[in-house]
Amino acid sequence: MGKKTSQEFDKVIEKCKDIFVTKMKDYGSAWRVLRTSSLTDQIYIKANRIRSIENKGVSKVDEGIIPEFIGIVNYSVMAQIQLEIGSKVNLPENINDMYMDAREVDKMYDKYVSKGKALMEDKNHDYGEAWRNMRVSSLTDIILMKLMRVKQIENNKGETSISEGVDANYYDIFNYAVFALIKLLIK
Repeated sequence: MGKKTSQEFDKVIEKCKDIFVTKMKDYGSAWRVLRTSSLTDQIYIKANRIRSIENKGVSKVDEGIIPEFIGIVNYSVMAQIQLEIGSKVNLPENINDMYMDAREVDKMYDKYVSKGKALMEDKNHDYGEAWRNMRVSSLTDIILMKLMRVKQIENNKGETSISEGVDANYYDIFNYAVFALIKLLIK
């Protein structure tokens, strides 16, 4: 992978993380209550909206597709965190007990971004950065396909016969959303 892609990746992640941190200030870690299947559905909603806007060429809500791709990146990181530590399935008696310390979340965010970037670098080496010749709409379709895979694995209670697990698909979704943001934000 070239230095250019690494720098573009970092620039996109800086924007995504800035939004993530700002929302953490507003909402705390309320997302901790979401099960991974709910996070999968949140990502699906965003990817489906992107595809709808791509097909229609216009949106009625005054937000384009960039915020949706940013949301996909951030929800993918949340999903990785939830896979590691589990969601707060049973709400505690004191609702404040469900929140995570912002510094801890920050470290975990960086951890999963770093893992995602390492995977992206390895795949870019093998695939020769083929994503650069892809349309954003194709990246959207691949994200939706990966989400369908995740939903099927979730429906199978995490069991696969030969395929990668949910975490690998979340990393791919994360990276395809980063690629779309590189194409949309960095000309």
